[in-house]
Amino acid sequence: MASGVTVNDEVIKVFNDMKVRKSSTSDEVKKRKKAVLFCLSDDKKKIIVEEGKQILVGDIGETVDDPYACFVKLLPLNDCRYGLYDATYETKESKKEDLVFIFWAPEGAPLKSKMIYASSKDAIKKKFTGIKHEWQVNGLDDIQDRSTLADKLGGNVVVSLEGRPL
Repeated sequence: MASGVTVNDEVIKVFNDMKVRKSSTSDEVKKRKKAVLFCLSDDKKKIIVEEGKQILVGDIGETVDDPYACFVKLLPLNDCRYGLYDATYETKESKKEDLVFIFWAPEGAPLKSKMIYASSKDAIKKKFTGIKHEWQVNGLDDIQDRSTLADKLGGNVVVSLEGRPL
């Protein structure tokens, strides 16, 4: 069932900026988003970029030591969110980067919120063309351990995530 929720243009712009890894100046690379959260607007009619809930590539090594752990901390414990995470990982053969679409629906979120976010997920997914990895997460237990994300990205062939061995 569709909810009639629309996707704000800024959300699409953020996705396209994260998806396209064109050669950029080092300043542009630092401003690129490593992770970002999206939420519903106050009137529950639009999916918008959540203010202040992002990690920039330039933050890593400066204010952010472990981007994955930092991303997990951005998630609210009592409400739903959509997220995009630009995962950097290594398999036995090569280094890779993939965007992961995350649907965060924790057990403690209100039922109404879970229903609206679940029924609006297709609206945002349709705008995110070319996403290979989608992950529905229902609590911190599912997401805190980085090996769970590694399984999503390629199972037992993934040997490290964000430069940290698994």
